Amino acid sequence: MKEFMLIFRSAQQVEAPTPEAMQAQIKVWQDWIGGIAAQGKFVATNALGGEGKVVRANNIVTDGPYMELKEIVGGYTIVKAANLEEAIQLSEGCPTLSYGGSVEVRDIMVF
Repeated sequence: MKEFMLIFRSAQQVEAPTPEAMQAQIKVWQDWIGGIAAQGKFVATNALGGEGKVVRANNIVTDGPYMELKEIVGGYTIVKAANLEEAIQLSEGCPTLSYGGSVEVRDIMVF
């Protein structure tokens, strides 16, 4: 089995959700990831915070991550799948899709 990274993209939230809404969102994510884990295909997951910088050649550091874009990368999950098609199937039902986001599915290269 190969490993694939599911990268979660969504529109940047203008206002923070209520604690109740946040708990509901967490539950939906836990249920979705739990379904992948139950298949023995879960490797790891993390959310990304909003703080960061972008480092370019010649030690140029700019504000980031890419705040000029309307879309942010909010987190990722690494899964095991036989091929890209199976990894795409695992991304189905991802909570970010229910609020207009997208999931980028990428294979992980092993050197």
